[in-house]
Amino acid sequence: MAYRRTPAVQARLDAQAGLIVQAATKVLSHAGYAGLSMAAVAAEAGVATGTVYKNFGGKADLVSAVFRKVVAHEVAAVVTASASGTAVERVTAAVETFAGRALKNPKLAYVLLVEPVDTVVDAERLRFRRAFAEAFESAVAEGVSRGELPAQDAKTSAAALVGAIGEVLVGPLADAPHGESVVPELISFALRALGVRDESDSGVSDADA
Repeated sequence: MAYRRTPAVQARLDAQAGLIVQAATKVLSHAGYAGLSMAAVAAEAGVATGTVYKNFGGKADLVSAVFRKVVAHEVAAVVTASASGTAVERVTAAVETFAGRALKNPKLAYVLLVEPVDTVVDAERLRFRRAFAEAFESAVAEGVSRGELPAQDAKTSAAALVGAIGEVLVGPLADAPHGESVVPELISFALRALGVRDESDSGVSDADA
């Protein structure tokens, strides 16, 4: 008969794995992917290195678990922030939340966005980008349907925005501290890219009226 874990044993193992993921997140936040080791995570979690390996097959497996947890949390924050309002309000909230939260933890965000990682972790990174793009896609699609944005393919525009934002953030994340204009400039760029007309650029002055 195959051994079946009791609910109490499974709960203890799940709690231990959660503690290790939390510790790995802290290590990534100050040492990055290159600086993370199973021994460092074990020390942060207060467990033996062997215990970390019992829960996760290796560094890539552990960091993939961190990605899944952190990304779910970050995507939820963006979705909540941009859940209602006009297209401009929703996109502004999405960019502000996405970029603002990244800049508050630059080392971890750098890992999530661009630091060289193993192939299995890079697959999680692609899912991370798609999840954020879906949050933007909803706002763009609704904006188009309401006539607040010009006709466009919402999926393409959303993916382009996430890619552009990630690219712009590379410098500030790597060279923290960053300038205060980063997030406002990203918001302005996103709105221009989606076709939001800036009334100040209408080209008609009071003298010409």
